[in-house]
Amino acid sequence: MTPLSPAEDPRWVAGMMPLAGVDPLAGAGSLGVPSVYWERPVAREAVAGWGEAGVLEAHAPGELPVVLGALGHDSVRWLDAVSPQMPGPWFGGMRFSPTQPADGAWRSHGLARWTLPEVLVWRDGGALAVAVFAPDGPGAEDVVRSRLERVRAAFPQAYRHPMGAPVALRTASSRPDFEALVDRAVEAIGAGQLHKVVLARALEAEGPEPFDVVDVLARLREQNPRCATFLFRAPDGTGFLGATPETLCRVDGRRLETEALAGSAAPGGAEALDASDKDRREHDAVVRYILQALTPVAASVSADAQPSVLALKNVVHLRTGIRAELADGVDTAKVVTALHPTPAVGGTPRERALSFLVEHESLDRGWYAGPVGWVGPGRAHLVVALRSALVRGAKARLFVGAGIVAGSSAESEWRETEMKSLAMLRALGGR
Repeated sequence: MTPLSPAEDPRWVAGMMPLAGVDPLAGAGSLGVPSVYWERPVAREAVAGWGEAGVLEAHAPGELPVVLGALGHDSVRWLDAVSPQMPGPWFGGMRFSPTQPADGAWRSHGLARWTLPEVLVWRDGGALAVAVFAPDGPGAEDVVRSRLERVRAAFPQAYRHPMGAPVALRTASSRPDFEALVDRAVEAIGAGQLHKVVLARALEAEGPEPFDVVDVLARLREQNPRCATFLFRAPDGTGFLGATPETLCRVDGRRLETEALAGSAAPGGAEALDASDKDRREHDAVVRYILQALTPVAASVSADAQPSVLALKNVVHLRTGIRAELADGVDTAKVVTALHPTPAVGGTPRERALSFLVEHESLDRGWYAGPVGWVGPGRAHLVVALRSALVRGAKARLFVGAGIVAGSSAESEWRETEMKSLAMLRALGGR
């Protein structure tokens, strides 16, 4: 479908109804591979979408606030009362660096791409609901009602995706290049040019046959219950998916929730992590940045007195929860502009760290470490796209990173990124 200009104000008609079943991913059995997927298992929040009733894209950095602002407009005419629990209805994300040109692998996702699915199935409490969206116009209401009935009749009440057996993945990544980059960053920090910089690397993986995206999603959500599992699939079949532990912002009216997530250790290393001077310094820098960044857009801000330890399957992190009451007139676009990128994925001072990455990292991060999630009128939940991969056919490009501060060593940072890569390698079926 032709992307919509950010300046336009399109409208859609939509309807919804209850749906038998408990798992939105079950729709893969009758509707095919989802175009979008979002799940937070701990919160029992899950949603899957198919097709594209609308597309909104940004093609230049200056359009990003306009696009994000447009997503928050109430541009849907509902035939029925809509559930307040429905995430979205717009799903998508944006590049980590809006000024860096995309390489061929990221062309399908572009600078920023948001879609309004034709069919949206979500978990509403203990049951499912389905919504159908269509461009408003003559016959639109009939299209919505007939499509709702078709989905209701075809949707499986019980479904479990049969996960394939583990396979041998061929992987490739350059350890010498990454360790040299870490050494260069430590030198810059020692010279007073930076306080912290977050370095990322890519890991190429190839399977014996095309990856089953639904299979990968099923593994991601099962193996990472304390993370947000996501998929954003472009029309050419290229999918960006992952399971991230980090929320950039959760907006509900004027209430904002965010977090500082920085400082990492291997599983079982929670006590050592909490006592690590290097990791506490890295974490505290992120907390200070977020509190300062929110000051211009918030009427009040508060944070946990001390960081807690977030224990995940392959890694543990220091976490500080942060809450704010947004000032009048502040929308999701202004919050994202204020926060992204945090020092947890960029560095400090921010502009110097980003310049260092442009000059030395030699990696197109694409949407990795960028904001992804859903946006709707007065509500949004955007996460930082970590522990993720760009998948097409039998090839996947995994992205992992590590925060570099004074005292970092190239060997330990390599080990940290290896540890973080396990989440996606296992989800891809690697043994």
